[in-house]
Amino acid sequence: MTNPVLVEVLRGAVVESAHRGAVSVFDADGRPVWEIGDTARPVFPRSAVKAIQALPLVESGAADAYGFGNRELALACASHSGEPAHVELAQAMLAKAGLDKTALECGAHWPSSHGATIALARAGGTPNALHNNCSGKHSGFLCTCVHAGIAHRGYVRAGHALQEMVRDAMQSVTGAAHNVDHCGTDGCSIPTYAVPLKSFALGFARMATGRGFAPERAKAAKRLLSACMAEPFLVAGTGKADVALTKAGPGRIFVKTGAEGVYCAAVPELGFGIALKCDDGAGRAAEVMIAAVLAKLLAADEALAAKLIELAHPPVESRIGAKVGFLRPTAALN
Repeated sequence: MTNPVLVEVLRGAVVESAHRGAVSVFDADGRPVWEIGDTARPVFPRSAVKAIQALPLVESGAADAYGFGNRELALACASHSGEPAHVELAQAMLAKAGLDKTALECGAHWPSSHGATIALARAGGTPNALHNNCSGKHSGFLCTCVHAGIAHRGYVRAGHALQEMVRDAMQSVTGAAHNVDHCGTDGCSIPTYAVPLKSFALGFARMATGRGFAPERAKAAKRLLSACMAEPFLVAGTGKADVALTKAGPGRIFVKTGAEGVYCAAVPELGFGIALKCDDGAGRAAEVMIAAVLAKLLAADEALAAKLIELAHPPVESRIGAKVGFLRPTAALN
């Protein structure tokens, strides 16, 4: 099945590029609300499912034992930009468990924040694992290990007790088997599993409503999504699309991007979960897609929909900052 073109890039009045993709919107009872393209095709969700991967942090009691609030839980679900606030909070989370950056097995990279990278370089510094966009998630993993009495060395490997806890949560929430035949390795070294796109939409509908969950899991899911909606900067960073989308409807929109053009989202007031994939992996197109989907689902609120529609039409700028084109969703998303 060939997925339809969902986003066009215009320079002047001419379409310069086009992006195909698939979209799935489900309710928590497993009913499809809106589907575009091949939603049964397995995809790697990458970082878009960090809120599900953080369930063991809360359910194990580790979050409460270490006094974690919205800020720490948001960072545990984050793909952050490596700004000082992100780095310092990840370090503080590890310290609560008696650990430091040397326990992290996610690897190091320069901050995605240009300003943070320049500041670090000017100070003569080099990046460490705390600057990794996944350091909050990994700090949460390590805190779970320490609290649960699990030896944390090698916690990123498939088969480690921590990763089995994460895999069990993913399977339970999405209803899809996460088996070795569809397992890859994510950029931060943990296992990632390719399952049908629609499974992630169902999973986030369930995360948003708690439907089908035991009371403890329903409470944990609500706590994690609420933390992300309350602290969007910690989930992403300055200038990130996830922050703009969350702030467009405070407390009403949960969104999380993943590498290679993936997005997962939830609209708690509607009980809907959303998952989408841009076929060519372009993040710019995935951002347009999720904004357009949210605008349609929340069309009854004209003011909010207008904000989302604006975010679904970002400008293309020249090197001097002149608007020379824009991206737009196609009719399939309207």
